[in-house]
Amino acid sequence: MRTLHFESPDFGNELADFCRSASPPPEITASVEAILAAIRTDGDRAVAHYAAKFDGAKVGPGDFRVPPAELAAASRRLPAADRRAMAEAFGAVAEFNRRGLPKDWSARNRHGARVGEKFDPIRRVGLYIPGGQVPLVSTVLMTATLAKIARCPQIAAFTPVGAEGRVSDGILAALHLVGVRELYQIGGVQAIGAMAYGTASIPAVDKIFGPGNAYVCEAKRQVFGTVGVDSLPGPSEVMVIADNSARLDFAAADLLAQAEHGSGRERICLVALTEKVAAGVAAEIEVQGSRLSRSSQVRKVLEEGCVIIRVRTLAQAAVVANRVAPEHLELMVRDGAIRRLTRSITTAGAIMIGNWTPTVLGDFAAGPSHVLPTAGAGRYFSGLRLEDFLRRTSVIRYDKNSLRKASPVIASFSALESLDGHGHSAAIRLE
Repeated sequence: MRTLHFESPDFGNELADFCRSASPPPEITASVEAILAAIRTDGDRAVAHYAAKFDGAKVGPGDFRVPPAELAAASRRLPAADRRAMAEAFGAVAEFNRRGLPKDWSARNRHGARVGEKFDPIRRVGLYIPGGQVPLVSTVLMTATLAKIARCPQIAAFTPVGAEGRVSDGILAALHLVGVRELYQIGGVQAIGAMAYGTASIPAVDKIFGPGNAYVCEAKRQVFGTVGVDSLPGPSEVMVIADNSARLDFAAADLLAQAEHGSGRERICLVALTEKVAAGVAAEIEVQGSRLSRSSQVRKVLEEGCVIIRVRTLAQAAVVANRVAPEHLELMVRDGAIRRLTRSITTAGAIMIGNWTPTVLGDFAAGPSHVLPTAGAGRYFSGLRLEDFLRRTSVIRYDKNSLRKASPVIASFSALESLDGHGHSAAIRLE
């Protein structure tokens, strides 16, 4: 892990290098482009080829879709304790997101015309559920629950087969719990291509949701415009801002938790307000990291994607956070600093406050979706929310009287923009 100092003359360049490290290298961009081109041309045959090449999945078009009965069977096989935990998380996610359900509205504007908005669910959505190295069962709940609340008519899930050559029971059971029955055992770039372009056996979707590795994230970027995408949630990120009130062992554990996903492109960052905090968390990372079952994956992230940033003030910490725009941000600071930081930091995907709020709560149990922007996209994207599964349409209705009141505005803008046909289209109604 590297240490950067905010007041170092070269800090700006060093921080920019760390931020750029989240961007995919040219070889990933080129590889994704080639795979998508093959799927656009060869459809099912290309999907099957890449599923075998990258996931070891020996599936043909007739095997892409998992029979719905297998989802129900997996739910029955799952231990009762796991089913209860899944139901608890599902309830929390549903409860949180129902609060964000927008309502149609209508009102009179200043001309006396009726204006408003209506919201409709996106017709067909595709959910990407990572399942290769680790089956992200929680991602089912963090995406499908929102699609169900939004009443999307068609919900198709995609996930790669795991190391055993099959989809994990946890993912199958979670889909069954939420009520999604259309599942394809296809992952990676080939899944994104199938969702975007469609094949003979896989209908295209209108919008793609869900996190993925650097290849999946790049694929979503490349197909945007052909289909919609929720955001660009790639390899996991966490930043911890810590002062002397922080539990150093807690901070280290939370940094390591996000490093263990396994792609090697995760980024973890400690922003320390004192040297004692910086040294103490670094020591804890070494001790705790060696004990994890995925210690080899964690070690790679510590070597290539971990940075400790020394700052002296909360204002400096906020500058760093807003520049990095971390997916997850933990504020392990004294109570008096929390309000100041939460108001100052405007680009984090999710903010966890205090020593007793680890990022894993957001991953699994708290309620907000854990599908969050990464690689700096938090500067312009927000985390996944219910409205992302809806389309907003404005509705306008004028009568002759209200049109007459608006006509001076129309005439002025038509002249300003040299669009006399625009002005005439209103004036002809008032002759």
